[in-house]
Order: sequence, then structure tokens, then C-alpha cells
Amino acid sequence: MKSKFLIFIVCFVTSFQSCMDDESEITFHKSHEPSRANVPFSDAVETDNLLFLTGQIGKNHTTGTLVPGGIKSETTQVIKNIEAVLKHHNQSLDNVVKCTVILKDIEDFSDFNSVYIQYFKNKPARTTFAASGLAGNARIEIDVIASK
Repeated sequence: MKSKFLIFIVCFVTSFQSCMDDESEITFHKSHEPSRANVPFSDAVETDNLLFLTGQIGKNHTTGTLVPGGIKSETTQVIKNIEAVLKHHNQSLDNVVKCTVILKDIEDFSDFNSVYIQYFKNKPARTTFAASGLAGNARIEIDVIASK
């Protein structure tokens, strides 16, 4: 019994030291969108096998304006924006493991969800809450974490 315990301790210490020696590389990616070249944040941050995307709102990046039509239209645009960033990094919505959703009005939850479920077939983990105001007067913002 003593020898098995000693072997366990040696393996544990060896594995722990290996983890400590293995420093993760972090890459801060600028936006692929020319209109977002000078924003004060990264479009995506990559480390190990994870890609952390900046929150997206329902802004059409070509026109620079929020899409008209309310929460359903904005949700669709948000997801298109997320898809574009993921595609730029050779990923898709299928790689998303976590979503954080911020709604301007929690009363929009049902309408938002009716659009969301059409795109996120794998059902990633999700947090949804409401805030009193979002950037650009948006009704919704979503950020995601994707696994590579």
C-alpha cells in the first residue's frame, strides 16, 4: 500500500510540475472589420484551445448602424456578427461552448430566445440577464467562448 501511495505522489508532483512549466500562449486578435480597427479591445482573445469573443450588438458593420426591426432583427444580426468573427478564426457556432446574453429589457426574453434557438443547435451553456442600458442603444449584446 505504501508503494502505491508513493507512486501516486510522484505522478502527481510530476504532472503538476509539467502543468506549471507549460505556459499558455495568449493571442489578442484585432478585428477583421475595417470599421473596428481602432476599437480599444480585441475582437477575440485566443488561449490554449479557447477563443473568447468580444460582445456583439445588432450593428450592421457595413452601415455602422443598428439594424431596424427590434429584438428579433437585432438578435439575428448579433448572431451573424458572431458567425463572422468565428469564421475569420476557422470556427463556427458549433464550436461555441458558452454564451452570455445581455438584454436591455428582460421582457424581450421570449422573442430573443425564439431566434437564438434557431442558431445554437448544440445548446451551449448560457447566462442571460437584463441591464439598464447597452452600448450603441442596442437591445441585446452577446459574447461567446468557443472551443477550437
